[in-house]
Amino acid sequence: MGQTGMAEAAVRYLRSVRTAAPEPVEPLPRPELRCVGADERAPLDAREFRRVLGNFATGVAVITAPPATGGGSPAGFACQSFTSLSLDPPLVAFMVGRTSTTWPRIAGAGLFCVNVLAAGQDELCRAFAVSGADKFAGVAYDAAPVSGAPRLTGALAWIDCAIHAVHTGGDHLIVVGRVNALGAEDADGGAEGPLLFHRGRFARLAPP
Repeated sequence: MGQTGMAEAAVRYLRSVRTAAPEPVEPLPRPELRCVGADERAPLDAREFRRVLGNFATGVAVITAPPATGGGSPAGFACQSFTSLSLDPPLVAFMVGRTSTTWPRIAGAGLFCVNVLAAGQDELCRAFAVSGADKFAGVAYDAAPVSGAPRLTGALAWIDCAIHAVHTGGDHLIVVGRVNALGAEDADGGAEGPLLFHRGRFARLAPP
């Protein structure tokens, strides 16, 4: 099955789970990453790719999803690759590795909440970057108003979404969400500003 076929299959699945009881979802197979022929130039060195792209500073978010129907724990992972996408209709997007063990749980829910982290929440980000741990242990949150996904206490902003589309992008999936509700901390309420990631380390904005 080609990449287009896999993306279409993912979208069909997401549509079906809204009307049927969710079933376990297996992560999509890792694609062949080599994109040039043996007789062509060698692919870019992965370390150099990361080094150069690391010069682009990003915000940091935690993507959360509600527990599966019938119980269980919520799902979540730390994400740098979040972006706004469209104003009309209101769409956002994030990228997730195709081997992620958290993604099938988010896909099964069909819903998610983006939590934009504040400066000083770097330890919270590290907790959600760990695979296999109880990421919500000791974490304060309430339920986002539409999805019911965890809305993390202290986050600068939250965006409550339903999965709108899924596209393949190399070794990642591009997940598009339709925004159903959102909110942000009052800029005059003493918020610290955003948590940033640059050149492999956390950073924050300098005071004006």
